[in-house]
Amino acid sequence: MAKFAANLSMMFNDVPFTERFARAAKAGFKGIEYLFPYEVAAEELAALLKQHQLTQALFNMPAGNWAAGERGIASMPGREKEFIEGTQIALKYALALNCKQVHAMAGKLHEQFTPEQQRECYIKNIRYAADVMAERNINVLIEPINTRDMPGYFLTTQHQAETLLKEIDRQNVFIQLDLYHCQIMEGDLLRTIERLWGKFSHIQIASVPERHEPDSGEVNYPWLFNKLDEMGYQGWLGCEYHPAGYTEDGLDWLTKAQK
Repeated sequence: MAKFAANLSMMFNDVPFTERFARAAKAGFKGIEYLFPYEVAAEELAALLKQHQLTQALFNMPAGNWAAGERGIASMPGREKEFIEGTQIALKYALALNCKQVHAMAGKLHEQFTPEQQRECYIKNIRYAADVMAERNINVLIEPINTRDMPGYFLTTQHQAETLLKEIDRQNVFIQLDLYHCQIMEGDLLRTIERLWGKFSHIQIASVPERHEPDSGEVNYPWLFNKLDEMGYQGWLGCEYHPAGYTEDGLDWLTKAQK
């Protein structure tokens, strides 16, 4: 049976962040993920996980100045020292939260650099993060993000991610397969899952095109859940969607999926 992780950056966000853990557990989630943990002490987050018997499935490494529009720095030449420092911060949190995978956001293409320069920087930085995390049995994830929601992002397709995986050449680097982004950019979800089998370690879900609950829109998620079960997928399904209304009112899909 699929394991679902609530994304606390998007769900239950009518209450402060630290109150969302209890809501997620009460709603039936066994795992959680979110964008960034760094505004809360790692020890406090660890206590919340323990209190509510939740598993930390994933979080993002520091991604630059988010408020200013930055979406990662892994592909940004000249920011290598900042990336190294962010890797160490992420490692501290991952160890405290017993989290076995972290996502390194690539960042946007920048006119100051050629795509080749950014690619070279990205590969070098991901290799560095992978080597640091490997010492503690932690995976580093890379995620293609669609150009509609995040114009100018460095990494946009699964085919691009596959090629980068080969060049990065680290055993603990995997794709973060967000089916919402994948449907927008490429579609053919089942065949993509089959092609990428063994190359991804985390899946995220949301309806397309509205990015709401996975029980509406153009993707037949119940069918895909069954296929993933048949294929033996053991990882988490991160619910990275914006609830159409009050979060709990839209969780009928979760009840059905867990039967």
